[in-house]
Amino acid sequence: MEKWHRFIKRKHQDGPPWKCSMFISSASETAFNFPQHDCKEQEDLLQIKGEQEELSTTEEGKPFVRKQETQTFPLNSHMRIHTGEKPHCCSTCGKRFTLKIYLTEHMKIHTGEKPHCCTTCGKSFSQKGQLNSHMRIHTGEKPYFCSICGERFNVVTNLKIHMKSHTSEKPHSCSTCGKRFSRKAHLTRHIQIHTGEKPHSCTTCGKSFIQKGQLNSHMRIHTSEKPYFCSICGERFNVVTNLKIHMKSHTSEKPHSCSTCGKRFSRKSHLTRHIQIHTGEKPHSCTTCGKSFIQKGQLNSHMRIHTSEKPYFCSICGERFNVVTNLKIHMKIHTSEKPHSCSTCGKRFSRKSHLTRHIQIHTGEKSHSCSTSRKRFTRKKYLNEHARIHAGEKPHSCSTCGKRFTIKAYLNEHMKIHTGEKPPQSSQVTFSCR
Repeated sequence: MEKWHRFIKRKHQDGPPWKCSMFISSASETAFNFPQHDCKEQEDLLQIKGEQEELSTTEEGKPFVRKQETQTFPLNSHMRIHTGEKPHCCSTCGKRFTLKIYLTEHMKIHTGEKPHCCTTCGKSFSQKGQLNSHMRIHTGEKPYFCSICGERFNVVTNLKIHMKSHTSEKPHSCSTCGKRFSRKAHLTRHIQIHTGEKPHSCTTCGKSFIQKGQLNSHMRIHTSEKPYFCSICGERFNVVTNLKIHMKSHTSEKPHSCSTCGKRFSRKSHLTRHIQIHTGEKPHSCTTCGKSFIQKGQLNSHMRIHTSEKPYFCSICGERFNVVTNLKIHMKIHTSEKPHSCSTCGKRFSRKSHLTRHIQIHTGEKSHSCSTSRKRFTRKKYLNEHARIHAGEKPHSCSTCGKRFTIKAYLNEHMKIHTGEKPPQSSQVTFSCR
């Protein structure tokens, strides 16, 4: 490859440059200077490694090319950009390429060859350039930046995509719903929403995904693998997106604002979800009990209550959970981690929501009010239980005698009549309005 580079350089010093009839350089109107050619393929033309059948080596190790080919070979390859000619065809899938080097790289998709391996997380790649780009995830290096807003990127492709956000260019359109996209890959992924196609399935829990990358990220939930870590506090994550979100907690960056209440968010998706609180929109309904949810993921988690499915399990004690959040909370039992502290009494909690609820003991705040009796409660759960009294709803039924109850705790106490269990006085449950 180095010989080829030296040959290209020497030909520009010793002989006339190749001239592209489709392009006139701004610096010269007679010929295009190969290294300075302003075409997007200029870098590729210096990498025609796969087509070095045209280039031979003498016994002295010096490259030589037949005189006619010296003048025409790189130019012919370049002209395919303008003519659209793709002479190199994949014998497996029929896809065509302008340069043989592209075909060679493409063939690795079919052979599954991935010779380049990351020494940090073990992920393998078919091309060294892909490995180099991947390594920037671990190093945090972002050499490419937007000249308009200054945002930085670890791969040049992401910068190109980002630049379209300034121009609002979206050339790819969905033929079903008309939604437009800046990238063809995004359109392809979007179309699967209409077709319902999810070809990639988890062998552990059976969940299916549109993209293989989504499946790979999902598998880390089962393996507990967390290859991405914060360089500031050391916290680890199973997907790089979560690391990026976490990094904003150190900068307190929240660029997305709610136009109704002014609350700010670090992610646009969080803002979108928050807005549904104001609109009251809950488009996803349970076909079993009719309960509605803002997000489909919430409905999927809820359905496991009815199916009793618990795909997430603790690697230490084996306890199983229906949602991954509950598994994460449970893991703190083994580590005794309680990062959230009450500023009034010093009591510590493993979850921020538990601390928020605890603080209401000190403040006496009861933010949830019954519209019928005006009675107030500290938690929405208690309000919902109370509302069943007015509605006459008793969803919890005794499997032995059929008696029904408004609250599950009442049913649990009732069951002791049938089992003959008599708990100590200190452990008996007293029911009171909260």
